Amino acid sequence: VQLQASGGGLVQAGDSLRLSCAASGRTFSSYVMAWFRQAPGKEREFVAVISRNGASTYYTDSVKGRFTIARDNAKNTVYLQMNGLKPEDTAVYYCAADRAPFITKESMRESEYNYWGQGTQVTVSS
Repeated sequence: VQLQASGGGLVQAGDSLRLSCAASGRTFSSYVMAWFRQAPGKEREFVAVISRNGASTYYTDSVKGRFTIARDNAKNTVYLQMNGLKPEDTAVYYCAADRAPFITKESMRESEYNYWGQGTQVTVSS
């Protein structure tokens, strides 16, 4: 599967953005999908993950209550709605796909994912 992330930009603290990740192919619903991010000078970190049918989600603590991951399998797209953005959310955001049957604790590890999008920059000014 090939992934194309989009939707990043420059916003002010408190604003919202919605990232999208479009996948190629006809097997999108066979993949657990996740978002990771990498801030300048830091390692890439897990943000959110969603199960194949969208029924289960999991978030890193720092974004709980502000970010929402969702997917539309008919459109081969996964989304990350980001509300209440903070300067510390500034990073390049990557979508990733894992051909796994369901979410496990391994789903929060970037090594679990074989397919990655190119990243989209999100910059939040204070």
